[in-house]
Amino acid sequence: MKKLLVWGTGDLAEQFIDSGCQGDIIGFVETVKSKDVFMKKPVYDSREIPEEYDYIVIANSYGTEIYSLCIKLDIDISKLIFLYRIQSRVGCTDAAVLKEVLSEKSYDDYCIRFRLKPQPKQHPREKGDEFVYEDAEKYRKLNTRPTFEIQEKYMWPIATDKYVEAGNVDDYFQQDLWAAKLIYKSGVKKHFDIGSRLDGFIAHLLAMDIEVSMIDIREFPAEVENLYTVVDDATNLEQIPDDSIESMSALCSLEHFGLGRYGDPIDPEACFKCFDAIQRKLKKGGRLYISVPIASERVEFNAHRIFYASTIVECFLI
Repeated sequence: MKKLLVWGTGDLAEQFIDSGCQGDIIGFVETVKSKDVFMKKPVYDSREIPEEYDYIVIANSYGTEIYSLCIKLDIDISKLIFLYRIQSRVGCTDAAVLKEVLSEKSYDDYCIRFRLKPQPKQHPREKGDEFVYEDAEKYRKLNTRPTFEIQEKYMWPIATDKYVEAGNVDDYFQQDLWAAKLIYKSGVKKHFDIGSRLDGFIAHLLAMDIEVSMIDIREFPAEVENLYTVVDDATNLEQIPDDSIESMSALCSLEHFGLGRYGDPIDPEACFKCFDAIQRKLKKGGRLYISVPIASERVEFNAHRIFYASTIVECFLI
């Protein structure tokens, strides 16, 4: 049985454990250690990982950041199994190892996440897929439409959706819904935003027929009705007149400023400059909706900053 470390001590780590695991979990890893024990196992700082493990399962929403950190720390990438929030399939990609280490459900989720389409002629039916083929036989007997007959070359068996919940209600989902509701209730028809999620929060506002001007240092991917894009440095917001904005938001964006992660210039004061710029641009009585990570204050370069709540309050006191 493989010796495993799990990188993460949050909900995703618990979900991974609850779904079953076919290895011996010897401990957990945190990027910056905040506790000594999790689920009755020791917790290690990312810079003090013990050597006796076989693989590290990345059960954490910051997969891309952890990948970059592991390269810097000279951690063997081939011994990392990434489960969430990473753009490309990296780390251990050996199917035999993945099947040995992960539970059936976790392995199926992995295949779906990275679009690993099984090829029926090359791969035998997997354990857990049996119901798909049984359902296919039922379908064949019931189907009367020639164009929708099952053809073996188009078989794409997916077994995991039978076991998963109906959606993912994470922190970003709750955050986007919270802010969108407040803005809708305020009655504004024009809103400005700095760097929030386009496919979540901004989409909510557009669906409510609220005109959105979205500010980002990066170019935008497409034109969307009622969405106006401003490519600008939000540390000064030079393109926007002072005292002109009635409603503005910045959801999980300000903590990244000045760290270079999104191609912006390195500037330790960037987020604080933006705090000042926002207050210059808001009208008297204007409303601001922001969210940033709150905990023991620090920078986790180059991912983000974490603030004391008091820091945010003090920066926005008028």
